[in-house]
Amino acid sequence: MVESVADLATPRPAVVRKAGDYRSEVKPTWCPGCGDFGVLSALQRAFAAKNLDPKDLVIVSGIGCSGRLPEFVNAYGLHVVHGRALPTAMGVKLANPKLTVVAVGGDGDGFAIGGGHVPHAVRRNVDITYIVMDNEVYGLTKGQPSPTTPSGMVALKRSPSMPKMAPYEGILETPLNMLAMVLVYGCGFVARAFSSQATQMADLMIKAIEHRGFSFVQAMSPCPTFYNTYDPWKEAFVSLPDDWVPNNRIHAIDLAMMEAAENRFHSGIFYEDDRPTYEDLMGTVFEKAHGEQVATIQSLFDQYA
Repeated sequence: MVESVADLATPRPAVVRKAGDYRSEVKPTWCPGCGDFGVLSALQRAFAAKNLDPKDLVIVSGIGCSGRLPEFVNAYGLHVVHGRALPTAMGVKLANPKLTVVAVGGDGDGFAIGGGHVPHAVRRNVDITYIVMDNEVYGLTKGQPSPTTPSGMVALKRSPSMPKMAPYEGILETPLNMLAMVLVYGCGFVARAFSSQATQMADLMIKAIEHRGFSFVQAMSPCPTFYNTYDPWKEAFVSLPDDWVPNNRIHAIDLAMMEAAENRFHSGIFYEDDRPTYEDLMGTVFEKAHGEQVATIQSLFDQYA
């Protein structure tokens, strides 16, 4: 039926979206109990709180269990090659700054093969959100140690890189401290959440999306199949101090280093600041270039006046 002029002139009620509106028709295929279910739920709740239009939302992922996440969200999704979620997400945002762009990955995808992209994503400060689902193990490839696997860790299921015979039990490497790393790189928004605390995680994701510039969220997401850390992490997780003010980078770095030694995790926003985004800076370049172009063309016209 063709709408009348009166119908077209009548304002339509605003669409109010719920978390369920961001569920795709594809059912999650993670193992039962995987922490990534909690991350997915928190993300969908955050999108609903921001009332984002799915057509203006893009989720980019790399390889690993976390790489499947875009399939389960009603939005545009890109599942790219291993470790390349960040450059792809930045390209999407710069191509269309009106989009809300979220990159997701795991501790292996983000800080092993993709680790070289992290400092440059931070320094460029493109307005995207990066959520790293850290389970401290390679789950998709069956239990090998990842960059964040604790020293001496023994997987639930053995792999060639997990020695079985004493006295060589467990891995020998020292784990990366990804929170301290992104703080030292100069990241403008750094936070951590636990997948079992879905409400707090959703709140942090809302703040990360709202932050103008590159925002980083370490989403602790246990793998019950190869390295089940649910119980110890429930004991280890504490909130940031009541008087914590996230505006001192050195204090945030000190805390990130100290908690690693004390085997505990703080949840919340470690650090946040406000500085020009890459898009802001490019805008000034475009304006200047446009002005110079107009001046050059005008000078040519003046020669024939």
